[in-house]
Amino acid sequence: MTISMPFARPALIMLSVLSLAACSSLEELTGTTESVEYKSAVSGDPLSIPPDLTQANKNTRYVAPEGVARLSDYAARQHSQSLDPADRVLPRNAGMQVLRDGTLRWLSVDESPHILFPQIIEFWNEQGFTIHTQNPEAGLIETDWAENRAKIPEGWLRSALGKVLDQVFDSGERDRFTTRLERDGSRTEIYISHQHMEETPTADGTAFKWVFAKEDPGLNAAMLARLMVYLGAEQTQAAEQVRAASESTVQGGAAQISADRTALMLDEPFDRAWRRVGVAIDSARFTVEDRNRSAGDYYIRYLDTDTGEEIEQQTMFGRLFGSRNTAEPLRLRIHLADQGGSSVITVLDEAGQTLTDDTAKRILAVLADNLKTTR
Repeated sequence: MTISMPFARPALIMLSVLSLAACSSLEELTGTTESVEYKSAVSGDPLSIPPDLTQANKNTRYVAPEGVARLSDYAARQHSQSLDPADRVLPRNAGMQVLRDGTLRWLSVDESPHILFPQIIEFWNEQGFTIHTQNPEAGLIETDWAENRAKIPEGWLRSALGKVLDQVFDSGERDRFTTRLERDGSRTEIYISHQHMEETPTADGTAFKWVFAKEDPGLNAAMLARLMVYLGAEQTQAAEQVRAASESTVQGGAAQISADRTALMLDEPFDRAWRRVGVAIDSARFTVEDRNRSAGDYYIRYLDTDTGEEIEQQTMFGRLFGSRNTAEPLRLRIHLADQGGSSVITVLDEAGQTLTDDTAKRILAVLADNLKTTR
């Protein structure tokens, strides 16, 4: 996968080596200090909300005051203003709790998904991201890639020249986040995951390329804490809940592919398996169209680029006259079945038939790799 971005200068590789460590303090978790300060790598409309989810735009709490450009400045300004409780979408006494299973953390909120969905979109916009895709039916929000500007060291030259050097310095790193909402009775579970890429020199040293790097669970936790503050929690409450969840020693069940590689066994009961597989699907960047928890199905679209067959990009003439070998994603299901305290994961076609071909095997292998990160 490639991303069209300007190559960083060689000296910037050294800057990324000197980047800050993962967030650990209360201030870093909740945004009082700028260890996380994103600038979207994609220009365009930063906020797009479906027509039936536009009520949040009228709430002045989520409009940045004129002249405020940094998250810490915004938080300080908001803290200094008294807000009428009636003007809050989520009051400060709304029940929010950080839960954990293995390395996986999520936020449980005493509110319905249709209230939270537009607020989470605005949250990401405030963090410096543009929205790439949003699917209210599937409860998914995906940001575009953005650069963490806080990882560019501050110096007297950069401070003096300000925005001029902001166009020159580059951290050589990009992140994008996926947020998934799950209904749990009267409450909503919110999961945050991300992908990380780093700019590295090619083998011959003549150019640079973007490669995927390891996901940082601490960064997901920091964003959960910030989301809690955004939704009305006190900073100390958010930080302490994330810390408490981080200290949990519970480990998730192991995932093992069957001998014929057509099924994936997960040593977890269905509820926990559903949660972990959902995050693994997010991390794998499968396109989720819908899901049915009662049936155990995630409906995805998947383009298999490893078949060995040459795939042509669809042209205008191809669309008119139906050229062959064009890229066409498959509509599949990732199916979970309960097996008495453990779960079995298989891949189904549109008709619900179990697939055992190479495409299904590749999907299960990717899921198995991503499940390792949530143990």
